[in-house]
Parts: sequence; C-alpha cells; structure tokens
Amino acid sequence: MDRFFAQLDELLKRLHGAGYGGYKRLQGRVFRDRGLELRVIHVQADPFAPPSTVAVRVERDRADLPAWAFANSVRRVACADFIHRNLARLARQWAKPLGTGRSGEIDVPRPAQEVLQRSTVTVFDTGDVLVRLGVGLPATGRRVRGREAAELLCHVLPRLVLEATVRGEIDLGALRTHVETVEDATWLREQVTAAGLVAFVADGAILPRRSGVDDRPMGADEAVPFSSPPSLRKEFELPNRGKISGMAIPAGVTLIVGGAYHGKSTLLRALERGVYNHVPGDGREFVVADATAVKIRAEDGRYVAGTDVCNFIAELPTGADTTHFVTQSASGSTSQAAAIIEALEVGAKCLLIDEDTSATNLMVRDARMQRLVPGEYEPITPYVDRVGYLFRQLGVSSILVVGGNGDYLDVADRVICMREYRPIDVTEEARRVARELPTGRVPVRRPWRSIRRRLLVPETIDPSRGRKACAVRARGRGALEFGSELLDLAAVEQIVESGQVQAIGLALARARELLPLARMSPGECAVQIESLIREQGLDWLDRAGRAVLSEFRAHELAAALNRLRSLRTRPAD
Repeated sequence: MDRFFAQLDELLKRLHGAGYGGYKRLQGRVFRDRGLELRVIHVQADPFAPPSTVAVRVERDRADLPAWAFANSVRRVACADFIHRNLARLARQWAKPLGTGRSGEIDVPRPAQEVLQRSTVTVFDTGDVLVRLGVGLPATGRRVRGREAAELLCHVLPRLVLEATVRGEIDLGALRTHVETVEDATWLREQVTAAGLVAFVADGAILPRRSGVDDRPMGADEAVPFSSPPSLRKEFELPNRGKISGMAIPAGVTLIVGGAYHGKSTLLRALERGVYNHVPGDGREFVVADATAVKIRAEDGRYVAGTDVCNFIAELPTGADTTHFVTQSASGSTSQAAAIIEALEVGAKCLLIDEDTSATNLMVRDARMQRLVPGEYEPITPYVDRVGYLFRQLGVSSILVVGGNGDYLDVADRVICMREYRPIDVTEEARRVARELPTGRVPVRRPWRSIRRRLLVPETIDPSRGRKACAVRARGRGALEFGSELLDLAAVEQIVESGQVQAIGLALARARELLPLARMSPGECAVQIESLIREQGLDWLDRAGRAVLSEFRAHELAAALNRLRSLRTRPAD
C-alpha cells in the first residue's frame, strides 16, 4: 500500500486518542514526499464543523501533464476544470465515514456545467498542479482517531489527487477535447464580437435541459438539435475544431417569438449562459454571447440604492427623486428599470429580457391604455420606446422573448420565431404584419437624459458581525451572508455556482479595504475589482486560502452590491 509523508503519518499516529484540539498541531505545517507537497491550511474546530482545508501541490515532473494542456491561460483554466471534475467524481468514491460528525469527508464542490476558474484547482504555467479540498479529520466524539487520519491524509488523499492529475492516470484524449473545446469557444466569442454580432448558436446545439434543477442536457432522443435559419447562418473557422456554422444574431433589437412551449425561453436561457464556456457534451459548447450580456428581470421587493431611473420612471406622485431613486421595496417596474440602468453602469452591451419575468407596464402601454390613462398621468416610459435609442445612441443591443406583445414588431431589427424548438427568420413577415395591423399606440418621446452618477458611501459596506471582522458565507448560489445581512441573489440569474457567491462576498469586503470607494460608483467599483482579480488571481480575495471560490463577472458583483440593503450612495453632483 503506497503511503506518503512519513513524518505526518508518525505525528498523526502519536495523536491517536488525544483531544480534538491536538489536530491544531498540523495547521500551517508543510510535508513533502516524492513530488508531492501537502500543506494544512486550516484545522476545523470540532468534527461537526466545516471540514479542514488541505492543499496538495503536484510538481510538474510528478504530474507529467502534456505541455499542450497548459500552453496558455485559457488551456490552464480548462485543464484545471477537467481535474476538478475528476476530483469531484473520485472524492465521492473514495470518501467514507470515519467517526463522528464529518469525519472522513472529502469535500470537493461539484462544478456546474460552466468552465470557470476556481480556487479548488490551479494549473500553473510551469505544469505544477495545486489542489485545495476539504477533509473531515476523523474523531470519536472529541477524541482524535490518529490512525484513521494517517490513512486518510497519507494514503487516500495523495492517491486521489494523483489519480485525478497524473498523466498516466487520466484520460488524455478527454483532456485534449476539454481544453480544445474551451479554447475554441473563447476564440469564437471574441470573433463573434469582432464581427458585430451579439450572439451565436451553433448548428447541432442541444439547448433544452433535463429539468429546472438539472442543468445537464436533455437526452438526444428527446431534444431537437438546433438548426439555424439559412438567412442568419454564418460560418467560423475554429482553431482546433475547424469549420462551424450556426445562427448569428447581429447587434440591434432582436425578438424571439413563438407559441408557448416552443423553445423561446430555452433559447434565451442558453444565451444568458453563453457568457461562459461549457464542458464538452453539454450541448451549449458553441453557444456564445457577448461577454457583457446581462439578463434583466423584474424583482418585486428588492432594495434600490440611489439608481437614476428617470429615463424609465419620471415624476412620481409621491415626489420621490427618480434621478437618485431609493426604495426598500421596489415594484416590478422600478426594480426592472433599476436593473437596466445598473447593467449600463457596468458596461453591458447586450440586454437579455423575457416578457415572462418582466413588469408588463415597464415593457409597453398599448393604445387603449394610453387613451384611458393620458400620458401626463403616467410616469413610465416603457422599454419599447427606449430600446431603439439604447442601440442607436448608446450601442446597447437587446434580445427579447416576446410571446404576447405585438407592439415590439414596430421596433425590431429582426424577428426569430421558434416553432417546435426550430428557429425561423420571420423578419419580413413581421414587418408586413406591423404595416397591415398598426397598433395605434403613440410612442412616448421623452428625451433621454444622461445617467446621473452616484458615489458609494464606504462605511455602509460592512462585512463585520459581532467580533468577526469579515463574516461572509455563501448560502448556495442564491443567497449571501454578508455581515449581519442575508443578501438575496436569487434573481441574479447569471450566477451559476455557490463559489461565485462566496467570491463576490469576499470581493465586497476587500473593496472596502483597498479602493477609494468614496470616489467610485457601484459599477466602477465592480469593474476595478474584476480587473484586480485578473491581475492577482482569486487568491487575492482570500488571504487565508480557505474559501472555495469561482470566478465571476463585474456585472454579478455590481448586482450584489446594488442589492445590499445597508448600502447608501450619494449623487456625484
């Protein structure tokens, strides 16, 4: 039986039967053996606490990964993702209960279908591999089970890591497919943007998911493979895969129409996830969207911290200042207006909107309602009357799912109809319908005003709770404990992993320490943090090296910051 780290093995066996606090002697210790380095980063307080954090570094000569696997930054992230998935699978097989509480647990977060940079696995440009994972140190009651701990740390854990990372253990063909697919998707997204497009959906893509809680692709015998309409088909030459064809969506205003259950929202959901790369076999490997695309929705009850919504919500009967709008409980229309402006503040160039999750009165007012309620009594300028200006003057495209509102035919640049999950270009037919059946509505022509800049009040971003200076904890991918507040992120639909939520929480805490927040808007703060993470890596967020983190975009960080109920802002002028 192959064992590693003789010194650690001996130490653990000597601890057998000692009080659980004896494990603290491991914290900060480093052990090396035959191309492996094990570092105990953190020791849990008791066997019921979250598992201890252990890092294992596999030196290049031991890992012996092929040079092509870590030849550039994109391939390194893809290779790390591949290893992470191996670890998650193997951990479920190798871990077994070894006593009280979480004793014997090997905690490797199960990744989503998206390929992200994560703190769990890092592949360096030298070919070294660093793995961080949680390990439940064995105990009976509050007594150390040293012999079981020695087996776990000196045999099971090294073998698991080696089986997940070493050239002779992994499937090199699958690894090559993984890194080349991710590299191709990254290249495709860049080329799509350079060609003046906002999205691309490859022919043959499988867009439907198994269920609302299972993001894996629907079975091939059930799903309809995507096939582009001839008028929108475009080809690209990928670096590894070669020629690929699919539906290209140009910048502008695009409607996705069709009957219920024909695939409209399924297509939009694939596009909202198209800001990320996906694993081979996901079905959406070559569904890409502009990297700044943001999903917008109504969110009744959310907090709004001084966002300028005046271009959508003018003078209110209450007299509230809509150029610096504050509310503890936004309506559907005000929350959606705030979300649009907040996305623009971070530099979004494409907005994704589904009428099913939108506030009807923000989207449109038809002719009958305009006649019944005159304009002087209606403060809302609907999105239908802003969408054209957003593109022509601000360069912001919109892709909208519209199933029941024909007024948008008047402002659309193109219309894609989904019929039994098959897209059809009905742009000319839509224009003919718009000419033959005028709605009679009168566009609201309020001038667009420059968005009023707002500045953060730094002391209102407070991650402390009681004696803890930084109390930050993800609650799945839909909520974040931040200081004394539980932040609801369920409506931020482009968050895909709890590791992103944890990273966002730590980013907000780090922003308070490092940035001149009093001179920054929420959007500027988010962009600056994203830039720092690109330069410093995810470890910059977590100096202790304990947290499980996944990369995020500035857009999701800003969304979290803007929903923080303690947050206060002040007008810049």
